[in-house]
Amino acid sequence: MKKADERTTANMEVALEQACRRLPHGGDHDIRKRVARKLLDSARRGDTTLGALSTVARKALKQSGCDGPA
Repeated sequence: MKKADERTTANMEVALEQACRRLPHGGDHDIRKRVARKLLDSARRGDTTLGALSTVARKALKQSGCDGPA
């Protein structure tokens, strides 16, 4: 995938927002950037559905230790 289509871009945005929603102030720039990179990498591999991207975003937050309050 060279450039994300509109639907994929929208799915990545929704996945990022949903994943960071529970963080204080929606997460800081570095956390959001890290998650966004994982989302982009996943989309480039062909995982473009909202479900797949949401899973990637949640895992990226957990890996960084920033998965929100319990």
